[in-house]
Formats: sequence, C-alpha cells, structure tokens
Amino acid sequence: MNFSEEWKSLIPIGSVSPAPLLLSNPSSKAILGPLVFNPDAHTLTLLFKSPSLFPPLLDPPPQLSLTGFLTSTTTAETPLPYTTAYSIASHLTPQLPTDSASLLSRNNLQFLKCPNDNAIIIFFPTGSNHNQVGFLLLFVKESSLHAVGDPKGGVFAANKCSECFHQRIVRILVNPSVDSGYVEGNASSSNSFGCLLVYTMTSVHWYYVKIDETSERPILHYAGWKTFKSSCIVDACWSPHLPEESVVLLENGVLFLFDLNSGSSNGRFRGIKLEVPSGDFGTSENRKWLGCQISWHPRVFILACSDAAFLVDYRFDEYKVYCLANIDMFGVYAPAGSERFLAFSMAVSDHFHFLLASDNMLVLCDVRRPLMPVLQWAHGLDNPCYIDVFRLADLRSNSTKNTHDWATASGFGIILGSFWNSEFVLFCYGPPLPAKEGSFASEISKISKSSYAWDPPSEILLSGNKCQCGSCLVKREFSKEDRPEWIDWQQKEDIVLGFGILSCDLSSLLFESDEFGGFTLIRLMSSGKLEAQRYRASWDFITKSEVAHRDHPLVSFEENLLIKYVDEEYKFRKRFFYFELEYLSAYLNGKLSRVLDLNLIKHSKDPRPKESYSTDFHEVLCEKLKLCGLSKFRASPAIRVVFDNINLPTSIHEVGLKSIWSSLPIELLLTAFSSYPELTEVSEDKTVDLEFLAVPDLPQLPPFFLRKPSNRSNRWSSKVLRSRDALVGPVLPLPVLTTLHELRNGCPNSQDGTDGFSPKKELENRCNEVIQVARETTMPDSTVVFDNDKDIFSLSSERNDFLRRDSEKKKSFIIYRPTADQSSQNLRESNCVHKDDKFTLLISKVHEKEKKPSLDNKEKSVIGLEHFDDLCPVQLKFDAAAVEFSSQELKSYNVLKRQIFKWQEEFKPYQRFCSQFHTPGT
Repeated sequence: MNFSEEWKSLIPIGSVSPAPLLLSNPSSKAILGPLVFNPDAHTLTLLFKSPSLFPPLLDPPPQLSLTGFLTSTTTAETPLPYTTAYSIASHLTPQLPTDSASLLSRNNLQFLKCPNDNAIIIFFPTGSNHNQVGFLLLFVKESSLHAVGDPKGGVFAANKCSECFHQRIVRILVNPSVDSGYVEGNASSSNSFGCLLVYTMTSVHWYYVKIDETSERPILHYAGWKTFKSSCIVDACWSPHLPEESVVLLENGVLFLFDLNSGSSNGRFRGIKLEVPSGDFGTSENRKWLGCQISWHPRVFILACSDAAFLVDYRFDEYKVYCLANIDMFGVYAPAGSERFLAFSMAVSDHFHFLLASDNMLVLCDVRRPLMPVLQWAHGLDNPCYIDVFRLADLRSNSTKNTHDWATASGFGIILGSFWNSEFVLFCYGPPLPAKEGSFASEISKISKSSYAWDPPSEILLSGNKCQCGSCLVKREFSKEDRPEWIDWQQKEDIVLGFGILSCDLSSLLFESDEFGGFTLIRLMSSGKLEAQRYRASWDFITKSEVAHRDHPLVSFEENLLIKYVDEEYKFRKRFFYFELEYLSAYLNGKLSRVLDLNLIKHSKDPRPKESYSTDFHEVLCEKLKLCGLSKFRASPAIRVVFDNINLPTSIHEVGLKSIWSSLPIELLLTAFSSYPELTEVSEDKTVDLEFLAVPDLPQLPPFFLRKPSNRSNRWSSKVLRSRDALVGPVLPLPVLTTLHELRNGCPNSQDGTDGFSPKKELENRCNEVIQVARETTMPDSTVVFDNDKDIFSLSSERNDFLRRDSEKKKSFIIYRPTADQSSQNLRESNCVHKDDKFTLLISKVHEKEKKPSLDNKEKSVIGLEHFDDLCPVQLKFDAAAVEFSSQELKSYNVLKRQIFKWQEEFKPYQRFCSQFHTPGT
C-alpha cells in the first residue's frame, strides 16, 4: 500500500471537486469547528481620527488604463467588450497596478507590545509625504480601548534625525524581541523593549523604542541609517534568531546583512554585502524580486521573485543556492507564460514553511521539499499583494466551548488580498484529523507531516461596516461607475490601509467570551480614522448587516481624502476661443448645400460692407494660379491641365481632386487662398492665431504635394517685414468651394431626392472620369484590368478632342498598381494595401531623356538638376536653384551614377517595370 500523499498536493483546492486535501464533510466540520469570521457591527468603535493619522497621498490622479481606454473610446455603434479589451491590453503590456495602488501594497499598521500588559504601540507612516514614523499608544481601561496621541490632538512622530530620510516610507517592521540591556556596549539600546526597521525606496533606518521615564509615553531613539545608490530596496526583515540582525534585499538581487550591535560611524551603518552570483539564480529578463526572509538558521535565507523562490545557504562562508519553487510548478492549473508570483511570506508554524501567491494560485511550500508544494489553492483574487499567516488560536480566542480545542491549537489561517481592491480571503489549514490512539492511521500520522485545507476559503471583510446583501452590492457597483473614467473608486470610498489583531489577553479585557471565540481587529482607514471591531467565528457568512444596511444606504460615496490633488494656481491669463463647426457637421451629415444656401441668404441681407482683398494680393495670387494653368482665360481643357501637371506618381483619387480644383472659376479660387495680413483684417477677433500651410513656389495644382509649414503667423512682431507674396491656403475646404460653385450655377448637378448637391458624389464622379480618360491615354500595367461596363461617362467635346490628339502621339503616361510582391502574378491583387481603385491605381508621366552636356571635363560647369533625371524613370522637380559643380564633385557624381546604373541593371523588378512600359532606364 502506498501511504505517500505527495501526489495530492499537486491538485489545488478549488480546481477539482472533491479536492484530495480538503476537509469539508460534516464529520470533519464537527471536529474543526466554525472557520468563518463575521464582523459584529454593534462593536464598531472609533479610537482616533486625525488627518495626520494618514495624510492624503500627494500623487497625480491615476491615469486611464489601456483596457479602460479601449472600452471608452470605441463608438456606440460598435462597442468593444471589456473582455476583448482586457485580452488586447494583456498582450500589449502587462496589467500592472497604478502607482497609487503600488503604494498601498503593504500593511501600513504595525503593533508592538509594551512592557505594561495592558498597552500596545501602533506605528504607521505620517508626514506631508509619508516620510515620518507616526505612532499612538493604545491601552485598556475599564473594558474600553483608548488611544493617546500628542497633547495637541495629533499623533506622535519620530524626529527626522537623518538628512537622507526624505523619501516616502515603504514599510515599517517591528522587532519586539530586544530585551532591556540585551545589546551590550550600546547605551542607546538600554531600557528599550523593541526596535523598528523603516525603509524607503533607497534608504533604511533603525530606531530603538523606549518609554520616557518622565512623561511615561513611548519615544523613538534614532539608531542610524544606510543609503543605497546603485539599486532600489525591495524588502527587508528582522532575524528571528539574532534580534540585533536584519537583512535588506535590493532590486538587483543583492543582499545586505546589518548588525545593530556592530555600531555605526556617525549614525551610518555599513553592513555586509552578500554577493551571490546572479548566475546561480538562473536567467530571466522580466524577473522582479519580491522579498527576503531568514529560514531555520541565521545564515540560511529565502529569496522570492516573480518566477521562482531560492534558498541561499551561507553557513560555511560560501554560497549554495537551491531552487525551492518556480512558476511552472502549477502545471495545467495556471496559464503558462502569463503567471507570476505577486506576494511572499513566511509561515508562523516554523522556520521551514513559506507561502507564495501568484496571479491565480496560493501555495504553501517547505524548504525541505524543493519544487514540491505542500498545499495549493486557486484563490480567484485580482492582483493580491498582501499575505500573512495567523494561528487559529489568535483568531478563535476566548471561546466558551472546548469542543474544538484541538483544531484551535493546531490550525492556521492565511489572509490573502489587496488593500487597493479591498478584497481579502481567509484560507484555513492544518494537520489531518486526529485518529484514535493506537490505530494504524495514528501511527502513520506520526510519520507523515502532510497538511490539509480546512473548509473552502471564505471572504473576510476587513472594513467591517458594510452590508453585503444583494441590494447594497448593486448600489455600491453603480456608485463606482458614477465617476470619470480616470478617477478610481478608491478615492471616494473609505478603504482599509492597514490592520492588526489584538493579542488574546488584551482582547479578553474588552469583550466577553463568545460561543466559538473570535478576535479584535484594529484597522487604519484612508479617511484618517483608527477603528476597533470584534469578529466572531461562525458557521456561515452573514451577508446582511442590519446596522450597516440601515446606517449606510450607499446611495453615493462621500469624497475621500486618499489622494490630494495639487492644483497650482494658473500663472497665465486664461483665454478661451470657440470655433463654430456648423459646416463640418453639415458636411458629415450630407447637408452642406442646405446650410450654405441658408447662410448665403442670411448674409445677403446683411447691411454691413463687404470686406475686399488688396490689389497686390490679387496680382500675386493670379500670377501663381496662372503658372499652375488656372487662369481666367484657359487655353486647355481642365482634364489636360490636370494630366500635364502630373509629374510624380499620383493616385486616381488625387487626380480627381486636382480635376475639381482646375474646374473652379478664378473668382472662386481667389477666395480659397489668402495671406496673413489679409486674414488679420477680415478676422473678427484679431488675437486668434490662424495657422495654415504655405502655398509652394513650384507651379502645381492643389492639393499640394509635400508642402512646407508657414514661416510666420499673425503673432509675429510688427517689426518683421511682411512679404507680399507670402500666401497660405486653402483657407476654405474643397467641399465648401464646390458647393458654392454649384449654388452659383443654379445647382445643375444636384442629386434628386436628397439634400441637394453632394461633394462626395462629385468627387466620386471625377475619379470615375479620370479612370475613363486613363483607359485611352495611358499604358496600363498587366495588373490593371479595366471593366468596360463600369464607370462609363459621356465626355464633353473638349475632352474628346484631348483624347483624340493624345492618341495620335506616343502615350506619355503609365498606369500601374503597386504591390508588395512582384514575384507571383496571382498574388498581386491580394498584396494591395487598399482594395479601391481610386487609391491603388497610380498614374505617372514618362519623361523623355534629353542629351545633356558631359560632366567629364575638369572645368566648372553650371548645370541644372535635370541631370538627375537619368536616375529615375519619372521626371523629378527640385525646389532649388542651379548647382555649380567643381571638378572633384563631377568625378564623385559620375562614380555614384555608375554605381546606381549598375544596381538598376541587376535589380530585376526595376528592369521588368521599365521594359513593360518602355520607359528610359532599360
């Protein structure tokens, strides 16, 4: 018979039913007793309230997460489900907690027992930047718990005795085991009954805790500090074996050992650096260190990171590293690749057991069983960052029944959760049920040290004053949504930031014994309140609290002071300008002609004199339009003007736009362009900055190609000379101009049954007309197949004349479809980026090479940039003056030219392109 139960620990509690290591049947419950703890609303007591108890965090408001951004920016017609957004965000970037959430990942409340049996000291961060150690004295008097602070009504605060103690406190650790006079030769530790270890992001500080003999109040005596400049601090811990020693873990995995008994130099401790080679831990690019603890020997350490846990043995002045657990140990019960460890803690049972919590699993491990879990749970929590273990005797103290004494003395409770999410779950475990003395099972239990989960996990409400009925839960969830997307609900709700459990002897002085026992919880709230409440052991979780349901209807959250917004006074004069987007809205809704018509009628009745442009501006603009072929007396039809203007490869869509621009009358084109002096004169508010792109000097039709931004604005100083030909535009969009032209001509092209003229339909007709002309005037690529039954237009006589005259000579235009892969004829169509011919078909002019002067002479020659046309099958135009080459530059030009020609000859796609269209370069 195989008595080994190791295989059972490989199956997590909550993943299968029934779980092998779960004791939840009625017979076992009778022995284990109740393991659910409900808060008693009638025992809620406010001990202390002050803004200095936990000042607001001076952090910027949390930003919208990637998941929230994806769900909030999608349209109402095509909403993106949250699950889909979360899946996308998880693949793009890890879902890390916000900066404020990371600051609340630790327990901000720590307890220290005073020599007086009826008093304790609680420590917490305070100060404007949470950079001071605050504390209060709690004592029991007449069956009541009282909190004492400084005489001014605030909290006690330790003096800042070090100039480097200026950062926010990350964690406070208490060591109650330093007895009076324990550290020999150190006067600072005399009469102290405890020590504090406080660390920030880059520094560690130590305090001795004493009782002032005069005032009889606790005081903190500063012992020293240590600053780290090479790496940030991840975790620290006190030694359970040598009370004067502590260990600090850095972000790079380096350990430092400190001994308070060794003394310090001017208050600064040096420490011993434990240089463990990083290769002993294995290699991982995304590894993040979590914490450190000391195991069963003062020189045996446990280090945990996001993907593994290691044991470092330093007993014999040499390092031995063993892997105790890794993230792959969960097998099929956790998704490989995305799982990571989030929290780490030692168990209170002994110095061998420790706990690790990942995204989905909670595991109890033993250093004596590497890579073999003792017990596992599937926790179901979101980003748990806090984990701690308590004895069941502390959770079920002061019980009137002794029926469950064995379970109370043998069991443990693990509290796992997140302060930021306000979710905590209790996991109870312990040894197997006791067997009859002398039986075979009893003998096996003496050999086997297996652990069992006692009952399924149960939720524990650390806030204690909320009703968990369905009505209150729904109201709370709706209240969370009543906020902007970038505001977290934690800023409106009073959440728990730290807690501690009173010892049994103090709790017995406050409350009478319960039937099954319980514990007294002290918690620190984000609103600056310190509360006490009694929790009682029960068989079932109570969802409805009559007191909380009645006193807290949860209609809306009150504003909480968790995060303070620093709104500095704006130093500049606030000015707002509002722009009317009436025309844009009308265009998007297909009602542009109607809106323009109504506005024209309204402005025609306006008695105000019309603004007129200057004569100089008219002359400059007319000259530029004439160079482009747009003049009042056109010698060529619009379609010829457009095709003659093609130099670089141009899409059908862009040619259609140029065709519309070329068909507009010169009187309307004059309103489409302006200069900054003219804009300032016609603008109602002359202080508004109007920025447009400059009209290029090279003659070309709009929309202009590769334009430069304007070199001035109306905000420039008046001392700057204004150039008379500094033109910008178009200042009016093309849809507005075409609609005005249509209204001026009596709307002959308006669509029947619609809202009049449609600029979109006009552009579509022009693009189809360009395709029709391209059939007759261009040499098509083999990938371009025209549909003879589609897009047939009746061309005017002037267009037919252009086609007839162009067909009599050699075609000087080519039309082709660029593709990503030219190797396969069948894949050309599928490789196109866009499926619409208006964007995939390009028209280009083939220029004829002219004989150019030789550049081989040694004398300087003034040549034009047209010599570079030999390097490209299309005609290039440069916005530059003539270039004067020296003899050395001519040699370099010829060498580079020969190299380019050689590359062109060897590049088959280029030669295929040139030979297909018989362009220069073959």
